[in-house]
Amino acid sequence: MTRTSRIQWISSDIEELRTQGVEKFIIFGNCGVLDSSIEDCSIIIPTKAFRDEGTSYHYQPESEMIDIDLRDENGITQIVVSDDIDLTDVTKECTLTVTGDVVERASKNDKIPTGEIEIVAKSITVLGKCKSALPFEINVDGQTVREDLRLEYRFLDLRNEKIHKNIKLRSKILKDFRNAMDELGFTEVQTPILANSSPEGARDFLVPSRLHPGEFYALPQAPQQFKQLLMVSGFDKYYQIAPCFRDEDPRADRSPGEFYQLDFEMSFATQEDVFGVIETVLPKVFKQNTTWAVDEGPFVRIPYKEAMEKYGSDKPDLRNPLTISDLTDIFVGTEFNAFKDKTVKAIVTENMEEKPRKFFDAMSEFAVQELDAKGLAWVKVDQDGTLNGGISKFIDDERKAKIFERMNVKPNSAIFFVADEYNKAVKIAGGVRIKLGNELDLLEKDVYRFCFIVDFPMYELSDEGTIDFNHNPFSMPQGGLEALMTKDPLDIYAYQYDAVCNGYEILSGAVRNHDQEIMVKAFEIAGYTVEDVKGKFGALFNAFSYGTPPHAGAAPGMDRIIMLLAKEDNIREVIAFPKNKKARDLLMNAPSKVFDKQLEEVHIKLDLENKE
Repeated sequence: MTRTSRIQWISSDIEELRTQGVEKFIIFGNCGVLDSSIEDCSIIIPTKAFRDEGTSYHYQPESEMIDIDLRDENGITQIVVSDDIDLTDVTKECTLTVTGDVVERASKNDKIPTGEIEIVAKSITVLGKCKSALPFEINVDGQTVREDLRLEYRFLDLRNEKIHKNIKLRSKILKDFRNAMDELGFTEVQTPILANSSPEGARDFLVPSRLHPGEFYALPQAPQQFKQLLMVSGFDKYYQIAPCFRDEDPRADRSPGEFYQLDFEMSFATQEDVFGVIETVLPKVFKQNTTWAVDEGPFVRIPYKEAMEKYGSDKPDLRNPLTISDLTDIFVGTEFNAFKDKTVKAIVTENMEEKPRKFFDAMSEFAVQELDAKGLAWVKVDQDGTLNGGISKFIDDERKAKIFERMNVKPNSAIFFVADEYNKAVKIAGGVRIKLGNELDLLEKDVYRFCFIVDFPMYELSDEGTIDFNHNPFSMPQGGLEALMTKDPLDIYAYQYDAVCNGYEILSGAVRNHDQEIMVKAFEIAGYTVEDVKGKFGALFNAFSYGTPPHAGAAPGMDRIIMLLAKEDNIREVIAFPKNKKARDLLMNAPSKVFDKQLEEVHIKLDLENKE
């Protein structure tokens, strides 16, 4: 059999030829330089072969020792095997037990923890055979494997050294958080998984009841009501690493369906008391699990409105030095149609003299295609302050002077402009800021930057134009009952806050409402009746009439924090058995259909006509 192309040797080919009576095989090909004395175009007939952790075959002289890379929980160890040990059943990814002597390696390998030693094997026993062809190679650098294939064979994917380390890191981080909360005197309490429906900003997962026909449990989006009830019960400090369930669309930084958060609550606590706990725990745990610099408390406090104006986002990455300026007033009365009667936002970037036209065109294309912008205007500022390129001809000297003063524009800079209705202009400018920071390599390196976003609006307008909660509905409005009674709902702020790290929201929390009258009025503004409140939140409503202490809390997201500390861009890389982008578990085939009998037991009949 002759093969002149670089086609991988597949064992099934050999087996097929054997069935036809072929017993001996010679394979010709380019195997590289084995020895300097071997001339080009020589024919080499190997007498023995073995496979190591890579994909190639290595040929050894008849009498020499061979090496096997053995991987265990702690990494790879080199095993030296002599001729007289039977390796017939030893294949890639099989499970072995090796007995032998640990000796110092003659040639050290500083790339692995065990690189200074090797094991000279006396015996090798195969404990678990690898009987099937691997769907992908394990620990091969530069290999690209479809995510769905990795998740379908997640038990193999977890053998990958990087993913394996991520899961072990996850275990350590969760332990460190528990230790930190214990040290602060918090009591760990587990709250129910089968609960009632609660408005937390997402759809519930519903569980039908067999014992109570037509009624449903809801998997908790958060243990919100239970932790508040614990405060009523006299527990001063509660926490748990709680599983939470939300029927949301997946994102790279959000696990679909379920996630874990460190939920904690404190009685007799103010917003600053909660911040004190966060500023103690987060830096401590981060420092225990990274070599990067970590912000110490107190963290920067940024009001929500300021964050949106300055960064175009309520989760700003403070490693990025770029900020957004509002130029709307400067362009009042302009005849430039793209800016006429629009909100105008702008970002200035320095040292842009060498940037070619194609850079600006690429930024404009990004804004249009990725941010749904109508366009991205720009000008360059020469060494002498002259504007050129882009929309320079539409900016007169008076407007130019005002822009330079407001934005502190320097020579050899560039200014990028976004013009649209207010909310859209803010969002687009925020996306442009992020893109420019990355493209120009402006982000501060090897550091975790924290901040608090505070003073969230209590309410917002829904897509239908109705008043809805902006954040957590159980929050205390700033100004209490008087604000609810006298102010425009859209002008009411809440004692709500987020913590942000490197552009990711990693925590949400609030000072909770603990007053029955305020609770009823707050929900009434959002369209709930008293009967709705009593029906949906009866336990909490009743508890508020029995001497409820003021309380506040927060919930750092564990998966997202672990993703940051593992330096991953996708949250699925730090979860042992994640779901894919379509919220499917490809390993366990979930969700899946169930038997009719199971549906009958929970009193459910499916109507799927025209639904598929």
